[in-house]
Parts: sequence; C-alpha cells; structure tokens
Amino acid sequence: MHSSLLSKSFIFLPRKPFSPVCKFASMSKIAPPKTRLRGVVFDMDGTLTVPVIDFAAMYRAVLGEHEYKRIRAENPSGIDILHHIESWSPDKQRKAYQAIADYERQGLDRLQIMPGAAELYGFLDSKKIRRGLITRNVKEAVDLFHQRFGITFSPALSREFRPYKPDPAPLLHICSMWQVQPNEVMMVGDSLKDDVACGKRAGAFTCLLDETGRYSPADFEKLDLKPDFTASSLTEVYSLLESNFDLTP
Repeated sequence: MHSSLLSKSFIFLPRKPFSPVCKFASMSKIAPPKTRLRGVVFDMDGTLTVPVIDFAAMYRAVLGEHEYKRIRAENPSGIDILHHIESWSPDKQRKAYQAIADYERQGLDRLQIMPGAAELYGFLDSKKIRRGLITRNVKEAVDLFHQRFGITFSPALSREFRPYKPDPAPLLHICSMWQVQPNEVMMVGDSLKDDVACGKRAGAFTCLLDETGRYSPADFEKLDLKPDFTASSLTEVYSLLESNFDLTP
C-alpha cells in the first residue's frame, strides 16, 4: 500500500521547468550591470563639426615642404604641430601661430555641424547627461560654434587651456568641474593620437569616430591605443551609448 502511494506521488509530482544544472547555467549568462554614464566630452573639429581645415597645407605653410615631408615620414600617425613648434624661438613661434590661425579662420567661414549632432545633444539632454568639449582649436572657434548652432558645451576647453590633448589634464579638469569620476565619462573624437590617448590616460571610456575607415587594428597596435568603441557616425554613437551604458537620468 505504502509502496503504491509512493509511486503515485512521484507520478503526479509537477515537473520542474529546468534542472538545478540548467538553472545554474541560466544564471551564469545574466549580463553584469551596465556602467553609469554621467558625461560625454567631445572633440570639435571632425567630430562636432564637418572637417574643413586642410591640415596638410597648414603644416606645409608652418614647416616648409622639406621639413614637412621629413616629419611626416617619422610620424605616419600624424603630426602634432602644436607640440612641435613649442621648442622654437619666440619670433618663429609667433609666425607659426599666425599661419595656423589663418587656416583656422578660413575654416570658420565654412563651419558646418556634423550630421546627427543635434539629435545626439537632444538625447543627452533628455537623459541629463553632461556634455563638454575639448579642442586644440582657439576659443574664437568654440565661441562661433556655440553662437552659430545654438548649442552650448560646459566646460568647453580650447587650446588656451594648457596642457592640451593628448595630455589628460583637460579631461581630468572637466571631471573635476562636474564632480564625477573619469570612469563615468566618455571621450568622443576622431583622432586616435589626441582624443583616444587623452581619454585613455585620464581613465575614461573612449569612442573613436572614424567616418571614412581611416584607422585599422594595426594602427591601434602600433600606437598601443585601442578605443573602447568605434563609430562611423554620431548616430552610431547614440546607439552604442544606449546599448552599453546605464543612462538613467
């Protein structure tokens, strides 16, 4: 009798949806919590604005053709003209800065906002995520950008803030002003050696905006700089923020 009842109890025992082993496997696949993002810092030229400055022509004007070719061969990832002229004599520096300013001023006349930028700003505002700006361009260019497009970044650091990118100082300054940790911030820019380097050295997340496929994994290895994310447009930046971060207002 007892044996019969016992067998029936097993027969009618409800089936569990999954075994303890399956349950453990399911729990192991639970995604870790997303990192809270509290601010995004942008480069300006080539990131917030469409590239309009002919940098190669600018470098030739400052360095001369022969010197330009020599330095370009030694620095295939790009010339850091601002750092290069720091060791020059005051008079030579003055002439170099004047030539740079002339090219930048010509660029201001053709200043255009990058496609997808306004939508990205609106999205960040809706999430109450701060937005800052770091550029190696002059304050005049930043002021014109704010005025022409009606979008303000704060803080907005131009090259008058020293030291400039790729030094992490400007990004760390913004984090201090916002009272947030660098690992709660993302640096977005189109330069591996300036923007990504600045972000990495500060301890922030980095996103390389590469519209034309300019960079390859070989470039990342050569400079020992691998961005956390890459995007081909600001619209793509919008998507990766939503997918990878906690954006709770």
